[in-house]
Amino acid sequence: MSLKEQIDSDIKQAMLAKKKEELLALRGIKSLILLAATEKGAGGEISEDVEMKILVKAAKQRKESAEIFQKENREDLASKELFELEIINRYLPAQLSEKEVEAELSNIINQAGAKGPQDLGKVMGMATKKLAGRADGKMISEIVKRMLTGE
Repeated sequence: MSLKEQIDSDIKQAMLAKKKEELLALRGIKSLILLAATEKGAGGEISEDVEMKILVKAAKQRKESAEIFQKENREDLASKELFELEIINRYLPAQLSEKEVEAELSNIINQAGAKGPQDLGKVMGMATKKLAGRADGKMISEIVKRMLTGE
């Protein structure tokens, strides 16, 4: 079942259960996918990679918004963003722990033959492709820098 079909099914279930907040979050995700599918050159269909990028971007936006709202003492808005983040996370692959990311990055560094900070770009390119959706880009970047500088 494709992501779009899964979301359609979940929208129907949310409607039947009368879960308004969940329904709004699901419709938001569906609209992002539909927008990407109807963009010029998309041809009405999008790949799983593009779907994953859309979800990762949406999750990152919700997380950042929630943090800003919490700093501004707007718990009502922060809780809404965190709820939407929770819904989006249902469709993302399980996130890797820091130790798992380090192990993956160690393999990537060995494959790339990286020796130091000058190879950061090469390693980051490979790492972001391999770990897309499974690890936060910020965490990947920090770990790669640490591993390549030997800190």
